[in-house]
Amino acid sequence: MARNLVNLEDVRKSYGTRTLLDGVSLGVAEGDRVGVVGRNGDGKSTLLRLLARREAPDEGRATHTGGLRIAEVAQRERLDADALVRDLVVGPGPAHAWASDSGIREVLGGLFGSADAMLDRRAGELSGGERRRVALAQALVGQHDLLVLDEPTNHLDVEAIDWLARHLAARRESLVVVTHDRWFLDAVCTTTWEVSGGRVHAYDGGYSAYVLARAERARLQAATDARRANLLRKELAWLRRGPPARTSKPRFRIDAANALIAEEPPPRDGVDLLRFASSRLGKTVYDVADVTLTMGGRDLLDHLTWQVGPGDRLGVVGVNGSGKTSLLRLLAGALRPSAGTVTRGVTVRPAYLSQDVVELAPQLRVLEAVEAVSREVDLGNGRTLTATQLCERFGFVGNAQWTPVGELSGGERRRLQLLRLLMDQPNVLLLDEPTNDLDIDTLTSLEDLLDGWPGTLLVVSHDRYFIERVCDRTVALLGDGTLRDLPGGVEEYLALRRTRSAAAPTPPAAGAGGDPAPSDAAAGRTARKELVRVERALARLRDRETRLHAGLAQAATDHEQVLALDTDLRALVQERMELEDRWLELAELLD
Repeated sequence: MARNLVNLEDVRKSYGTRTLLDGVSLGVAEGDRVGVVGRNGDGKSTLLRLLARREAPDEGRATHTGGLRIAEVAQRERLDADALVRDLVVGPGPAHAWASDSGIREVLGGLFGSADAMLDRRAGELSGGERRRVALAQALVGQHDLLVLDEPTNHLDVEAIDWLARHLAARRESLVVVTHDRWFLDAVCTTTWEVSGGRVHAYDGGYSAYVLARAERARLQAATDARRANLLRKELAWLRRGPPARTSKPRFRIDAANALIAEEPPPRDGVDLLRFASSRLGKTVYDVADVTLTMGGRDLLDHLTWQVGPGDRLGVVGVNGSGKTSLLRLLAGALRPSAGTVTRGVTVRPAYLSQDVVELAPQLRVLEAVEAVSREVDLGNGRTLTATQLCERFGFVGNAQWTPVGELSGGERRRLQLLRLLMDQPNVLLLDEPTNDLDIDTLTSLEDLLDGWPGTLLVVSHDRYFIERVCDRTVALLGDGTLRDLPGGVEEYLALRRTRSAAAPTPPAAGAGGDPAPSDAAAGRTARKELVRVERALARLRDRETRLHAGLAQAATDHEQVLALDTDLRALVQERMELEDRWLELAELLD
């Protein structure tokens, strides 16, 4: 029988006049892998601090088994700025003391890649993402009974999150983790705790099972809010239509899900949204022609030619430092290319969400800050939302709309930033890490809002669930100045990165002469130029294919026109398949 490590009995915890936990009783046993979800400010981090013995409850009792070894990663890393990373992670001893430990080597390789370069740096010199990796490495290299992690995926790229999920799934320690990354919850956790209204509700399974259980509860409670139930059904429809791994649940759960989504429409009507987007945006959104972008002496983009059309919904992934944020800033007009041109359509009205939270006057109320931009937003197809209604969608309900901006948490400020952006009624959204600091309910509301949004959307995010949920295509910056289209989405990106890492050549010894032969370099340039030409042709074919599908829908009753359009479409699809085969050949040649 599994031994209990931590028990909370009738625990109450308050800050000022606000009670976050009220009469909470729960336990963590050996082998438990718990994901904690809930709205910003509802007490998730407070619960973790009680479990980690960093705070004591105001009432009730928190007991920990004797000799319990706990490793904790907080939201904000507490690192000595003058300390070497080596001393923080593996201690000041000689390298051979830890280099023979395969577990330590795995952690350092997974989080740091080239460990030697990172270990000799001082903590004060590190970026936010690097500090997060050091804090995780500190927790993972030791032997512990319980890991307590608060937003461990913040500032990590998709590849690092994938490694962390696989590593945690293989470890034996008990785990309690707060995260908004729903893919991570499904990959790592076997139990989900929802912190809400001072209580903690437990559900078996990861995020998918949690959504199913919430939907079942909502169905049985006739008084449940109708809009919230609709959001849950839409989320279920996405989960049910997603990869098979998401549906490996007990049969009764699958049957319940099928019953709930039997009449549920697709998350969005792509053809209808595209038609509306085209009417608002015209044929050209962004035309990037032979663009080179050099920053810090390095080419982030190398002779890039790329088109973004009306209604495109693109997720952008890539290694840290590959230029994802710079690409969005280039499209937003905040950066100028070193060479080449970026042509923006005359009807384009972009809105750029940066990673930084824009500061507002602290005395402004939430609703006042939103209405300062606009009192109403047009969602298309005759649908409008007032500032008050949009505030409610983003969790500012009732009196919360009159909270001064200066009293908002980081996550609430992020929500307000998104609100103000949408109220300006853009037709192109450029979102840089929009999921940072947002709770799952707010993410779900944002996804639901974007489902019916008819403009062009580009998202840079490490949250693969969010990318798969709101985007129709994924592209990747691989750090070599190129932009790669990924038909297989994030999974293809991770496979490509693993293949590249496995095939990376061993650095040549000093004086060995590692320059490639001129003929190989010339062949590579030729292949890269042809790859660009093929990608241009594929973009044009996709546009033609979209127009043909729209034409077929409009001419449904004209059999002769349908036959002619269908013939054209078949020929176009065949041409596209041949070009895609050539693209794959060239991509393999360049790998």
